Amino acid sequence: MWSGNYSFVLSNLVMKDFKVRYRNMSLGVLWSMLNPLVMMGVLTFIFTKVFPNPSIPNFPLYVLCGLVAFNFFSIAWVTATTSLVDNANLVKRVAVPRQLLPIAAVFSNCIHLIVQIVLLLTLVVAFGRGVNIHWLWLPVIWSLEVVFVCGLGLMFSAMDVYVRDMRYVVESCNTILFWLVPIFYFVVPERFYGLYQYNPVTALVIASRYILLDGKAPPNTLLYKLMLVSFLMLVLGVLVFGKLKKRLYDHL
Repeated sequence: MWSGNYSFVLSNLVMKDFKVRYRNMSLGVLWSMLNPLVMMGVLTFIFTKVFPNPSIPNFPLYVLCGLVAFNFFSIAWVTATTSLVDNANLVKRVAVPRQLLPIAAVFSNCIHLIVQIVLLLTLVVAFGRGVNIHWLWLPVIWSLEVVFVCGLGLMFSAMDVYVRDMRYVVESCNTILFWLVPIFYFVVPERFYGLYQYNPVTALVIASRYILLDGKAPPNTLLYKLMLVSFLMLVLGVLVFGKLKKRLYDHL
């Protein structure tokens, strides 16, 4: 019964978030495709014409693998963080588990993610990389990223109720993270390379490039790190949310 009732609520929350974001926009969901394409074009021009780096073949695809992963992570984290405060009236008036709101915020961004993944796969084929059996790994690695962001969203959405500056903390972290994820570069000292992979966004980008650009399965060590950090963050997010949710109503 819980599953039936709350899955209906969750699906409606997801669609509400999706519709609100593109309300009164003439291009609607097409912005999900245009934004990464524009950024891909800018970075490709800079790093193939202004500061050429011939060591990276298929640079547009290389960049897009990073942009799709980072865009989903950064936007989903911010929207999940503010989900409880933005829906304070709903939290106070409707008796549903409060954790549904940050999870719905992450899931609504999955719609944009799917659009961007379709764009990425289309360009991969257009550039002649072709389809390979290792594409079956794509749902696995992206699902782990969703798990990771759900954990972050649960934790930060609860903290945002108590400390309203949390949104700006997240946005600042995303700005820093843009430079820590190998979106348009990949020069990491070997002694830090193993540690570098514990960043789930970095692990996702590297795994995507193995699959789409190299036609190989991601290394097991990379997948283990992505899985470990993703589920640890989910557990931590559930624990923090459970600890803070008792007084959420008083602070909203």
